[in-house]
Order: sequence, then structure tokens, then C-alpha cells
Amino acid sequence: MDKHTYILPTSVYCIFIIMSLIAMNNAAVVDIKTKGAKGDGVTDDGPAITNAWKDACAGAPPSSLLIPPGTYLALLIDFLGPCKGPIEIIAKGATIKAPPELAKFTRDSWIKIMNVDKLTMTGGTFDGQGQATWKSTKCQDSQSTCNIPVNLRLNKITGSVFRDMTSVNSKNFHIAVLACDNNRFENLVIDAPGNSVNTDGMHIAKLNGLNITNANIKTGDDCISFGDGSKNVHIQQVTCGPGHGFGVGSLGKYPSEEPVQGIFFKNCTMTGTTNGVRIKSWPASLPGAARDIHFEDIIMNNVQNPILIDQEYCPNNQCKKTSPSKVKLSNVSFKRIRGTSATKVAVKLVCSAGVPCDNIEVADINLTFSGGPATSECSNVKPKITGATVPVVCKA
Repeated sequence: MDKHTYILPTSVYCIFIIMSLIAMNNAAVVDIKTKGAKGDGVTDDGPAITNAWKDACAGAPPSSLLIPPGTYLALLIDFLGPCKGPIEIIAKGATIKAPPELAKFTRDSWIKIMNVDKLTMTGGTFDGQGQATWKSTKCQDSQSTCNIPVNLRLNKITGSVFRDMTSVNSKNFHIAVLACDNNRFENLVIDAPGNSVNTDGMHIAKLNGLNITNANIKTGDDCISFGDGSKNVHIQQVTCGPGHGFGVGSLGKYPSEEPVQGIFFKNCTMTGTTNGVRIKSWPASLPGAARDIHFEDIIMNNVQNPILIDQEYCPNNQCKKTSPSKVKLSNVSFKRIRGTSATKVAVKLVCSAGVPCDNIEVADINLTFSGGPATSECSNVKPKITGATVPVVCKA
């Protein structure tokens, strides 16, 4: 035996094991019902849920918040960190409902999750009860004067996993993900009718590193939308429809927007949407950039505008087209996209006359239109065409 080797007595190892077991047994598991949650669908259980989270967050890691099966009404819920260590929210079989009355909300988020590292959130149906809000015209012209809450607002969440969750009938966006790095979403359901106003399924901005896998999104706006600063996002096995499709942008509206870079869509299906895969920026915009954006293996079923770059985006003619967009688009590809277009122009690439698109690739496209041959429209772009394309794209 080496003279420097020292073997701990068996009794010391036993003490280590006992201490580990004690630590595991002392890990906080906080049931919201121990904090007074009624689960009767009438009582506001928001304070009980928030207080249970505070105890779990402050407890010995790994800690858990338990929302047992049942129906809970909650006006506001806050899951705020930082916590002492990894933490889990378990909501399998639970339905949490927001009050339907918009006037009760004094902020723009219903459930806020903020400043948490290594969170695992599993299960739960989050019902925003937004039907009356969609019908109201009070806030549609000037949302800055109204507090229309997002169902789940995530801010500064890192290294976390969200799985087996459902968001229905949000008053505003279903899930907003801002400044959240290196997270995963798996097995999501987002469900609202096509007439639900401004209910993006997921809105993503100012983050680096996000994976979304296996989601079924039905909504009244973009199924997934990207704001500035979105980087290194991988999306696969997502179905979309009804909705407005997958949208990067709109970009160029605000000063000092951060570039969008490294967005990958793969193996997705779109059905009956008002757009397919879309990149959009405002005319007369402020400078910006979007690059390394790739759409591959996408199925279109009766989709309007299946492939669209629109650098003259101007909804309801509410902007000036006196000068071209200053948002530079580069390294964008559309590959192996097939199915049916609900409009004659199946591929439309309208780039900026001021900063024309660079390195745009279109490959192996097969989009048909029931009313005759599908067509394409192009401006300020010379795409690289590979493989067969139906329709013929950007033919001079």
C-alpha cells in the first residue's frame, strides 16, 4: 500500500450515506393544498400557489412544487427565483384557470416565471379563458393602454425543461420566452381557435439556445414567432394550424434591435394557415439583420403564402413605404417543402431594394395550387436554386 493512501473507516462511509439520505429526505416537496389551495374552481388559489412556490424555492434542493390533479382558479401566479438549487413544478392532471374578466388584470402576464435556473416543469393545463377578450375592441387599437396578459411569461430562465404542458385560450400570447438561455420544450399542446386575436403560440426573443420538440399548435396568430435577439433555436416535429404560420419578425420597427441568427425548422406540418414559413421586416425600417435561418422538410396542407420573405410588411397600411427596409437578410434556405398552396403565388421572395437579400437557397420545392399552375414572385434577390422546384422560382 502506498504510504500516502488512507482508507476511511467503514463507519465514516456509513455516516456519509446517512447524511446523503437525510439531505434527500429533507428536500422540500410543497403541496399547494398545504398552503390553502381549495381546488374548487371558484376560490382564487393564486396566493396559495405562489406561497407554496416560495417555500419550495427556498427549500433544500432538489425541491418540488406539487399541484395535485384538480381545477384551480388563480388571478396571478408568480414563480420567482433565484432558488437554492434545481427545482421542479409537478402539475400532472391539474387545470389552472385565469379569470375571464380582463378588467381584473393589472399587468401583462398571468403566470410569471422569472430568474430560475434548472427548473423542470411537467404537466398542467393553463386556461386563459380569453374568449371575451378576443371579442372586445377596447384594446385592439392601442394595447399599450391595456393589460392583456400572456398565459405564461418566462424571463431569465436557464438550463430548464418544460414538458407535457397545455396552454388553451390565452388572452394574449400563450407562451412568451424572453432572455432565457439553453432551455427545452417538449410535448406541448397550444390550443385556441383561429379567431383568437394576437394569441401567438410561442413568442421568442433575446435568447441564446432553445429546443422545441413535438408540439401541436392551434391559434389565431403566429404559431411560433421570433423577435430580435433570437439565437440558436431548433424547432422540430411541430404541427401548426389554424394560425398565421411560423414567423421571423417583424423586424426593424424599434431602435437597436439585436440580430436574429441560427433559426432551424425541421420536420414540421402546417394545415390551413394564413402563411407558411415567413420572414418579415418593415419598410422604412431601422437597421437590423437576420441570418442563418433554415426551413427544411416542411409539409404544407392548403396553406396561403407557403414560402414568404416580405420586407415590405405593413399590416393595415399603418406604415410608410417611402424607403426600403434596412434589415439585412442573409444565409436563408427553404429545402424540401411540399404540399398544397391555397393561393396561386406559392413562393414569394420580396427583399429590400436598399439591402438586397444575400445567399438565399431554394431546393426541392413541390407546391401545387388547385386553381391552376402555382407561380412565384421575386424582387431584389437572386436565389440559388437546386433540385426540382414547383413552381419554378424567380424565373427571369
